[in-house]
Amino acid sequence: MPITSISGIAAVALYLLTLGLQSQSLKSGAGRLRTQSRVLVPGLIGLLAHALSAWTLIYRDSAYHFGITEVSTLIFASIVFLTLLSSARRPSGNLILGVFPLAILSIVLSLLVNSTYPAQQLDAGIAAHVILSIVAYSLFTLAALQACLLAFQNYQLKHHHVAFVMKKFPPLQDMERLLFELLWAAQLLLSLAIVAGFVFVSDFGAQGLAHKMFFSLLAWLVFATLLWGRHQLGWRGLTAIRGTLSGFLLLLLGFYGSKFVLEFLL
Repeated sequence: MPITSISGIAAVALYLLTLGLQSQSLKSGAGRLRTQSRVLVPGLIGLLAHALSAWTLIYRDSAYHFGITEVSTLIFASIVFLTLLSSARRPSGNLILGVFPLAILSIVLSLLVNSTYPAQQLDAGIAAHVILSIVAYSLFTLAALQACLLAFQNYQLKHHHVAFVMKKFPPLQDMERLLFELLWAAQLLLSLAIVAGFVFVSDFGAQGLAHKMFFSLLAWLVFATLLWGRHQLGWRGLTAIRGTLSGFLLLLLGFYGSKFVLEFLL
């Protein structure tokens, strides 16, 4: 069995263990305060296996393969890393329950679905653009998941389920603070990725790059407006949730829309 499959299967098993342990922590109320080391350790080992599976899948035959499934599993490896890092620093263990099932799905699809996307050679400039984009997308994905948790928390409070919210979630202000910290970091990286794209990409007509850049710029404008509104007007609550999810949807359309068309329809 190839190393890609072995490491991928190991990552899935460890992620499932991490999910089970985090669910137990949240039921007991401990996960609300801080993600425990017994959860983080198997998650970190699973991440290492996931990263090995993603790397051996993407870089093979002396070229880089950036099909939908390959890029997705690499992005989710980055998302898992950021989730574990955040969970070790603050009470954000709920993100594990949202991120890890998606990471497992990305690994399974990467092992089962063969990509026909053409292999690429990367110079330093294009590599910088790719890395910045992947980390930015990862942070925006985390922000979108955090927005969904915030929406659920708001819904529970609106329907007077205060005891449930207090037991399972950090304070609302902390949830919103984490959301905007993620958005600020992601927006900075997206800005750098867009600049790197304009500087180093010579042919925007190739492989749907013009489509990706158009939607990336639209998403950048949405997030810039949201961050300005937060700083100047104190936007929060439903406005923050809707703005985050709207910008994230534009990124999905730009990144996965063109790849899906090129890889599966043309």
